[in-house]
Amino acid sequence: MKNVILTPNPYRDKNFQTVRTAMKVLKDAGMEPRLCLPFEVDRSYELPKDLRFHKLDRELQTAELVICFGGDGTILHMAKAATRKNVPILGVNIGTMGFMAELESTELDLLARLASDNYTLDKRMMLDVVVQRDRDIIFHDIGLNDVVITKGAVARIVHLAVQCDGVQAMECGGDGVIIATPTGSTAYSLSAGGPIVEPTARNLLITPICAHSTRNSCYVLSPDHVITVETSDANRKFVYLSADGGKAFSLKNGDRIRVRQSKFDMGLVRLSKKSFCEILEYKMGAVDNEK
Repeated sequence: MKNVILTPNPYRDKNFQTVRTAMKVLKDAGMEPRLCLPFEVDRSYELPKDLRFHKLDRELQTAELVICFGGDGTILHMAKAATRKNVPILGVNIGTMGFMAELESTELDLLARLASDNYTLDKRMMLDVVVQRDRDIIFHDIGLNDVVITKGAVARIVHLAVQCDGVQAMECGGDGVIIATPTGSTAYSLSAGGPIVEPTARNLLITPICAHSTRNSCYVLSPDHVITVETSDANRKFVYLSADGGKAFSLKNGDRIRVRQSKFDMGLVRLSKKSFCEILEYKMGAVDNEK
């Protein structure tokens, strides 16, 4: 492995100290790291003049790996662009939880293993979501964690009809519904009462958010199904859709949201041999200690 893109979150990596250390480790190992911003920064933010930043779209054409520095949000932001170019991702945690991050900022020396291809690659399933209004597709996106259909800020319940392959699965009255991957099972879905699923598994999870009926339980389905969601009161209330916490898309009555397994799998690079249960215990323990 030679061509590596480094995408630091400038709001988390203060003065880019972590990415500077990583660049030195990679260069000493014979690799050619290129520095790119994962997203546009505020115009008032001044980038260090001693660092050269390249265009992400251009570098993805020839990259063999993207290393993200930040939290899970930075990885989620990069997942769509990198996966569409078939470029795997390695995460370095500078956030709080960092479930998808392979390394902590204190473990940067392990990056040298990349030069000798001393790593493994996890394949993570993704979601494909479209919104159909009448006969037109008005929204299309992919997501690594989840697709969320939820109410606006006003404290009113929304009514959603959820179908699996055209068969009614649940009538959900509450704050909304989450359709998640196993990778996303430890994110919003978990907070809403959904199960923890090993991230390399291939399942579709349907988790109601604050459902008003105890009959609305979480579903864990095979990845071959197509999930359809419709809302009956979007014209009277604000109802939104978001993939991986991205920009909210406003829904109307009659819109059909279809979610299925994406044709894309995200590649997540592993340098350690930690099991999922070991990682989960460590991450959850860190959060509990902070409380």
